[in-house]
Amino acid sequence: MDIKEVKENARERMKGFCNLCRECDGVWCAGKVPGMGGTGTGSSFKRAHDKLKEIKVVMRTIHSAVNPSLETSLFGEKLSFPAISAPITGTVFNMGGYVNDEEYSDDVVLGSIDAGTIAMIGDTGDPKCFEHGINAIKKANGKGIAIIKPRENSEIIKRIKIAEEAGAVAVGIDSDGAGLVTMKLFGQPVGPKSVEDLKVLVNSTKLPFIVKGILSVDEAVLCAEAGVHTIIVSNHGGRVLNETLAPCEVLEDIVKAVGDKINVLADGSIREGVDILKYLALGAKGVLIGRPLIWGSIGGRQEGVKVTLETLKNQLYQSMILTGCSDVKNINPKTIIK
Repeated sequence: MDIKEVKENARERMKGFCNLCRECDGVWCAGKVPGMGGTGTGSSFKRAHDKLKEIKVVMRTIHSAVNPSLETSLFGEKLSFPAISAPITGTVFNMGGYVNDEEYSDDVVLGSIDAGTIAMIGDTGDPKCFEHGINAIKKANGKGIAIIKPRENSEIIKRIKIAEEAGAVAVGIDSDGAGLVTMKLFGQPVGPKSVEDLKVLVNSTKLPFIVKGILSVDEAVLCAEAGVHTIIVSNHGGRVLNETLAPCEVLEDIVKAVGDKINVLADGSIREGVDILKYLALGAKGVLIGRPLIWGSIGGRQEGVKVTLETLKNQLYQSMILTGCSDVKNINPKTIIK
C-alpha cells in the first residue's frame, strides 16, 4: 500500500464529508462542522493553510548534510521524527463512519508506533470515545498520550487517573475546546481554565501535563507560570472559532517568550514534510498531525496510518537535505523566509 492508494480509498469512503482536495485549504469544506471543515466561513482553517504556504524555504545544496538525523525525544519517548498524532474523535458525525471510534483509536495509536512515533487520544461527549482511546493505549503498552476536554477539574482528574493506570506517557487538556456546544448537549459542560485551575491539574499527576490550544504569548506565559510541561500552539484545526490567527503566525513569538521554560509544539495544516520543517524553523520542538491521519485510517486502517506518517517522514528527510539541515534539533530560522 502506498500513499496514493490510501488517499484514493479515503476519498471514495468519505464522500460528502471530505473531498481530499488536491490543495487542502479549507474552501470546499468551509462551515462543515460537524464534518471535516472549519467553523463559520472557514476563515481560521483557511488562514492556517494560507499563512503556512506563505512561508518559503531556502534551498541549499553546498553543505555536508547528506544523511540528516530526524530522531528526537518527547515525553521521555524516542521518536523516529518530531511528529505526534493529534487527538481526534467523532468518526461517525465528522468523518462519515467508515471506521468507528474504537477502530480509529486502534489504527492511529498502533499505526503511529509502527512508524516510530506516538499518538494522542481524544475526548468528547460520548464517554466511550475516551474509553476506546484508553484501551488503544493499553494495547500499545502505554505508548500514548491522553488529551481531555476542559471539563470541571474533578472530571479531568478522574480521567487523568484512568490514563495513569493505562500507562500513558503524558496527559493534558485541549483548552481550545472550551466553547464546544456539543459537550453541553451531552450534559458535559466545558469551559476556560484559570491559572489556579491549571496548577491543580498539573499537581494532580506526576506525568507531563500538556495544554493544547494556545494562540497568544500572554497565555503561553500563564501556562509556564502554572507549571505546565508542554503547550501546543493550535487553533483546533479552525473548528472552534472563526477569524483566529494561524498557529504559524504566533509560534515564533511564543517560543521566544517561553521556549526556554517549557516545551512548545504546534499544529495546523501540515500536509507534507516541508510543512514540518517550517514549524521546526519557527521554533517548535515537534508537531501534531491531524486530518492526514483520518485519511490514513479510513483509506488503509493501521497500515494507512503508518504509510501516511512514513510519507511525511521521508518528505521531511528530503527537505532537510535540500535545505542543509543535518539534525531536526538544530533547524533554525535561516531555513525559511517569512
